[in-house]
Amino acid sequence: MRVFVIGCGRWGSLITWYLDRIGHDVTLYGRAGSARMQRFLETRKNDLLELPASVGLTTELAGVQEAETIIISVNSQGLQTLMDELKPLELRDKTFVLCMKGIEIGTGRRLSQIAEENLHPTNKVAVWLGPGHVQEFYRGIPNCMVIDSDDEQTKKRLVKEFSGELIRFYYGSDLLGNEVGAAAKNVVGIAAGFLDGAGLSSLKGALMSRGTREVARLIRAMGGSELSAYGLCHLGDYEATVFSRWSHNRQFGESFIRGEAYTKLAEGYYTVRAMLELGEKYGVELPICQAVYQILYEKANPAKVLEDLFARNIKGEFEH
Repeated sequence: MRVFVIGCGRWGSLITWYLDRIGHDVTLYGRAGSARMQRFLETRKNDLLELPASVGLTTELAGVQEAETIIISVNSQGLQTLMDELKPLELRDKTFVLCMKGIEIGTGRRLSQIAEENLHPTNKVAVWLGPGHVQEFYRGIPNCMVIDSDDEQTKKRLVKEFSGELIRFYYGSDLLGNEVGAAAKNVVGIAAGFLDGAGLSSLKGALMSRGTREVARLIRAMGGSELSAYGLCHLGDYEATVFSRWSHNRQFGESFIRGEAYTKLAEGYYTVRAMLELGEKYGVELPICQAVYQILYEKANPAKVLEDLFARNIKGEFEH
C-alpha cells in the first residue's frame, strides 16, 4: 500500500516507522519550516526513533496525490486548516485515516466529521484510536488498538493491512462513541495529573470509574453507544493516559499543579472546552470536565476544586 503520512510529530513518525516495518511504501510529510522535519531530513532521527532509508521524506504536500492511503496526525484543532490546504488538490478515491484525538472547539465537530465535510464523496474516512506510547512500540512492546469507519469495507481492509506483531487492531462498531471517548480520555488524563501533582494519586480509581460514566452518558445523549466508553478508545486507554510517565496529558496536569513549565502538546487542554460545549448542547453534566476547565481556564484553586469534585453526591452519576 502506498501511504502518505501528514504530521512528523511523535505519532506521525511512529506510524511511519511502523507501517514501513510491516511492508508498506511510506512517505512522511512535514512542513518545510518544521524543526522536526528538518531534523529528519538531515539525520532521519528524532529523540525517539530513526527512520530507515526505505521511508520517503518530503516537504511537498502535493505528494499526497500519489498515495492510496493518507494518514493524518496533526493537532486536532488544526485539522480544518489542513483540509483547506488539501482542497485545491481535488483528491479523489483516497482513504483518509485520522490518527489523533479531539473535538473541535466552537463547533463540537468530531474529527471524522471535519474530514467528511471537506473531502469529495469518493474518499473514505476512518479513525485509528486506542492506547499505546511511541517509546514502548519502538522497544517492541505490543498493544491493541481500534480502527473504525462508517464504511465497513474500508474498516476491514485497514485492519487487515495495518495489523502486525506490534499492533493488533480491533474493529470499531461506533464511530461517534469511539471518537468522543478517545477525545475525552485526554481530559481525564489531565485530571489524573492534577491528582499526582497534589499528592492525591490514590483517588485515580474514583476518577476512572466516574470519568467513564460521565463520558458514557454524553455518548448516549449524542446518539452513540454508551458501551463505547468502556472499550479500548476510552477506559482501555486509561492505563496509557492516567498512569503512564509517557502521557503528555498526565504530565501536563502534574506540571500545572506544581507550577512547572510544560511545552509538549496536551490535547486535553483544548478538548475540555469542546467537551463542555457538547455537555451544554446535549444537556449532560460533566463534573470532571468542569473541574479541569475551572483549574486551567478560570484559575480556580486546585485543592478546593478537587475537594469539591470528590466530595459531591455521586449517586446520580452512576445511574442509567
